[in-house]
Amino acid sequence: MNRGTEKDEEEKDKRRAEEEDKKEGVGDEEGSQQEKGRLMLADGLAEKGPKPLSFAAGQRVSNGLPSTAPQSPAETTGPQDTASGSGGGGGAAGTNAVPAGGLRTLVVQQMSLERPRETWSKKMDFLLSVIGYAVDLGNVWRFPYICYQNGGGAFLLPYLLMAVFGGVPLFYMELALGQFHRSGCISIWKHICPIFKGIGFAICIIALYIAFYYNTIMAWSLYYLLSCFRPTLPWATCSNSWNTANCKLYTYMDRNVTWSNSSTSPAEEFYTRQVLQVHLSPGLHQLGSISWQLALCLLFIFTIVYFSIWKGVKTSGKVVWVTATFPYLVLLVLLVRGATLPGAWRGVVFYLQPDWRKLLSTTVWVDAAAQIFFSLGPGFGVLLAFASYNPFHNNCYKDALLTSSVNCLTSFLSGFVIFTVLGYMAEMRQQEVSAVAKDAGPSLLFIIYAEAIANMPASTFFAVIFFLMLIMLGLDSTFAGLEGVITAMIDEFPQLLAKRRELFVFGLVCVCYLGALSTLTYGGAYVVKLFEEYATGPAVITVVLLEVIAVSWFYGTDRFCRDVQLMLGIYPGWFWRVCWVAICPCFLLFIIISFLAFPPEVRLFDYQYPAWTNVLGYCIGVSSFICVPTYMVYYLLRAKGSFKQRLLKSITPEPSSEGHRDYIVTNAV
Repeated sequence: MNRGTEKDEEEKDKRRAEEEDKKEGVGDEEGSQQEKGRLMLADGLAEKGPKPLSFAAGQRVSNGLPSTAPQSPAETTGPQDTASGSGGGGGAAGTNAVPAGGLRTLVVQQMSLERPRETWSKKMDFLLSVIGYAVDLGNVWRFPYICYQNGGGAFLLPYLLMAVFGGVPLFYMELALGQFHRSGCISIWKHICPIFKGIGFAICIIALYIAFYYNTIMAWSLYYLLSCFRPTLPWATCSNSWNTANCKLYTYMDRNVTWSNSSTSPAEEFYTRQVLQVHLSPGLHQLGSISWQLALCLLFIFTIVYFSIWKGVKTSGKVVWVTATFPYLVLLVLLVRGATLPGAWRGVVFYLQPDWRKLLSTTVWVDAAAQIFFSLGPGFGVLLAFASYNPFHNNCYKDALLTSSVNCLTSFLSGFVIFTVLGYMAEMRQQEVSAVAKDAGPSLLFIIYAEAIANMPASTFFAVIFFLMLIMLGLDSTFAGLEGVITAMIDEFPQLLAKRRELFVFGLVCVCYLGALSTLTYGGAYVVKLFEEYATGPAVITVVLLEVIAVSWFYGTDRFCRDVQLMLGIYPGWFWRVCWVAICPCFLLFIIISFLAFPPEVRLFDYQYPAWTNVLGYCIGVSSFICVPTYMVYYLLRAKGSFKQRLLKSITPEPSSEGHRDYIVTNAV
C-alpha cells in the first residue's frame, strides 16, 4: 500500500511539473509576441513575398543588413518552391541543407519602434483617389476649349507627345518617390537632398492658395444645384428680378427671336447678376460685400470635405467610390443626350477638324505642355502623399500608366460632351459654333452648358446630375490637395500632430474657409481669376523643375532606379532615365520661359485687369516659391563645420528608417 501511495505521489509530481512547463511555454510565446522580431515560416514566397531581386555577396538589403543570399534566383529553386532571390541576414543559418519536401523560406520581420503607417484598405481606394484627383473641373472646361482653339484634332499630336515625354514620366516619378520613402512632400527631402526641403513648404502654400479659390467654384455649383428644385429653372426665363432689357429668351422651336451682339441670355444674367453679382463691384479695388448665400454654400462644401478626410485615407478612400465614379456615369448620360440633339454633329466637326498650320505656332505647344501638366498634377504633393500609403511592393509603374491614361481619355471624352451641346446651341441661335464657344473657363459650364440644359426636355433632371457631377469632380481634387498638406505636416511634426489629426484638419479647413471669403464677395470672380492665373501656374512649374533636378541630378538617377528596382523588381529602362534626366527638365523650362516671355492677358467678362494687378499676381506667385531659397540659406547657416562640409551635408541624403526596411528574406529549412 505504501509503495502504491509513493507511486501515486510521484505521478502527481510529474503532472504538476508538466503543467508548470506548459504554463512557462505559453508565457514565453506571449512574451515573444511582444519582442521586436517575429519569425514567419512561409511556403510559396514567389506568390506572396517580396519581388525577386538578386544581391551580390556582402551587398546590403533594404534593412541595412548584409546579404548572404545566392546571387541569382535560379540558385534558390527547389523541387516544389521557387524562393525569392532577395537576400537576408539573421536567419540565413540552415540554408546548407534542403529537405526532400522542398525549399522553404524563412521571413524575419524586425518590428520598428515607430508608429506604423496607415495604408489603403484596398488597392481600388488608391486608384480611385488618384483618378479623382487627376480628373477635375479642368478636364471638363479647359481641355475642350484649348483643343478647338489650337487646331482641333491637330492639337492631339502635341498633347500626346507632351504626355508621353513630360507628363507621364513626372507622374511615375512622384508615385515611386512617395511609395519608396513613405513620406509627405516636406519630410521626404531629407532622404533625397536635404537642402531642397523648402520645395515641400512651397507646395503646401500653393495647395492653400488653390483651396482658397477652387472650392468657391463648387459653391457656385451648389447654388445652381439648389436652384434646380424650383418649379422652373431660374436661368430659363427673362422674367426674374435680376434680368435686364437685353435678356433674350429663345428656343429651338422659336426662330422669331433675333440674336445680336448686345443680347444676353437668361443663363448669362443668372450667372453674372444673381450668383456672382459682379455688376455690384467695379473691380479688384472695390470687391464689395460678401454674398451670404455663397458663404453658406461654401460652408456646406467644407463640411463635407472635413468629414471625408478627418480620419485619413481610410475614410476618404471610401468616399471616392462615389465621387470618382459618379462623374463618369453622368458624362456618359450627357454624351448620349448630346449626340441626339439637333446640330450636335456641327459641334463635333468643329471640335476635331484638324488645322495642321496651327502646329507651326509655339503657342500650341505651350498650351499642350501646360494642359497635360496641370491635368496630371505632379508637383502638388498629392501623388507623394497618396503613394506613401501604398504597400512597399505595390506596382506603381502600372498605376501610373493606368491612371494617366484614364485622365487623358476623360479629357477627350469631355470634349464630345461639351461640343455636341455647343453645336446644338449654334443651331438654335443660327450662328457659327465659334461664336457660341467664345466663352472659356467656368463660363463655358455655368452659362453655355446651363443654357443648353434649360432648353432640353427633362431639363431639371439633366441640370441636377450635371451640377452634382461638377461638385463631385471638385470634391475629389479638394480631398487630394488637402491630404497632401495634412500628410506633409503630420510626417514633419509627428510628435505634435500625429495624435491630433482631427483637430489639425479642422484648423486647416477653417483657414481655407477664411482665406476663401474674398472670393465670396461681389467681385469674388475677379479674385478667383487672379489666383487661377498667378498663384499656381508659374510657381508650381518652377517647383517641379527643381524637384526633377534634385532627384535626377543630386540624388542620382541610378540610385532612384535602384530604389524602383527594390520595390518592383524591375530596373527602369533607358526611356524613363532619359526623360527624368533631360527631357522633363527641358519640358518644364519650356513652359516657364514661354509664360515669362508671353504673360497671359487677364480678362474676365468686360473687366480688363489693371497693370497693378499683374504686380500683385507675381507677388502671390513668388510668396510660395520664396520658401525654396529661404530654406537653403537657413540650412547652410544652421549646419556645423566649414562651408564645404555644410554644402556636402546639404546634398547628402539621410538613410530612411521606415517599416519597409525592416523585412529580411532568407532561404532556410
